[in-house]
Amino acid sequence: MARLKIEEVAKRTGLTKRTIRFYEEINLIQPPQRSEGGIRLYTEEDVEKLQRILDARNVLGYSLQELQQYLATRESVLRFENETAGEASSEREAEAQEWFAMKHELEEQLALIGTKLEKMERFKQEMTALLRRLEAAMEASGVKEEPTRNQPERPQEQTESAE
Repeated sequence: MARLKIEEVAKRTGLTKRTIRFYEEINLIQPPQRSEGGIRLYTEEDVEKLQRILDARNVLGYSLQELQQYLATRESVLRFENETAGEASSEREAEAQEWFAMKHELEEQLALIGTKLEKMERFKQEMTALLRRLEAAMEASGVKEEPTRNQPERPQEQTESAE
């Protein structure tokens, strides 16, 4: 299994090395294995988890607390799924309350995502309408092409010092 240094993980995810270390500190990701010299060595799974965190943060607007809850719920579902395969139903009944709590949490999260999607759709419609109004105003004014922008020339910096 290939191991990645923190610099490579930062480059691939767009996160800073400090942010990656912070996510370790608050347990969003597990601390990675280290080389004999103490260098952090990450796996592809770590990169995928960081990408999920970024998606939840950027797309859904999750706070750090919401990210922690999301990841804890996700890990619990995956763990329960693996642990209960082949168990008798009587053994599963003891965990039923926890399962239903997770189910309700996921349903609430889906409802929140649905609400966000509705709001995003309204903003999209508003922006589309504004764009069409702008295009109509441009057409009515006879503006058909974007004017070329002449950038003022910047003086070249001297590379040699005056002696």
